Amino acid sequence: MTLNAFHARLAAAAAAHDSLVCVGLDPEVERFPAQLRGRPDAILAFNRAIIDATADLVCAYKPQIAHYAAVGAEDQLQESIRYIRERAPGVPVILDSKRGDIGSTAAKYADEAFKRYGADAVTVNPYLGRDSVEPFLEWADKGIVVLCRTSNAGAREFQDLKVGDRTLYQVVAEKVAKEWNTRGNCLLVVGATYPEELADIRARTGGMTFLVPGVGAQGGDVRRAVQAGMTPAGDGLVINSSRGILYAGSGEDFAAAARRATLELRDAINAARR
Repeated sequence: MTLNAFHARLAAAAAAHDSLVCVGLDPEVERFPAQLRGRPDAILAFNRAIIDATADLVCAYKPQIAHYAAVGAEDQLQESIRYIRERAPGVPVILDSKRGDIGSTAAKYADEAFKRYGADAVTVNPYLGRDSVEPFLEWADKGIVVLCRTSNAGAREFQDLKVGDRTLYQVVAEKVAKEWNTRGNCLLVVGATYPEELADIRARTGGMTFLVPGVGAQGGDVRRAVQAGMTPAGDGLVINSSRGILYAGSGEDFAAAARRATLELRDAINAARR
């Protein structure tokens, strides 16, 4: 299958930067260095510094929309995405909004991600079924990142429930791979905190790309996650770190600390790949 525009962009950035690292742009003003906290544009200034420090080390950026909407900073999210386009024009943006609702509402959420914010991909929740995701799937040139085996501790409550001889997350993985991905625009969220499940989902879905949260602050083991989840070619993963990179330092040199943390993660991933 020919790569769609999002997957082609992602592959080009990964190759250019020799990186499977995605930096999650999840700003928490209370954790910013003191010199930024009082600024009305603190989030944008913080994000710009992080982007400047990491632009040549990543394959994607992933802003989490709640961190902006909760403080009325949607305009700074838009400006941050515009800045990525200027500073790192080849790097795709994954809007982490985990949308999932009935069709007419889902269509508006798709417009929000792709028209309002101009994202290259968006995370979605499949719990309501195919019709809630179809308005996103219709964007054939984008990336539709479907929650499958999430990294949080409570994931087992529903995702491990048995559906016949499979678990619910296995049903989701196979359905997305075999039925929903007809346009070649789907990815799966599979947490680094569950390496055995990563390997199982890889076996069930072939060469699909996984967005992998859970390394760094959530404690996922990089080597185990990479070796469990990568394709035979050593790719197929977008490994996200948010807090572990953004708050690697808390002083005036926070951006330099973020760069070091990104480089360390990139090198650890590549060592596991090779």
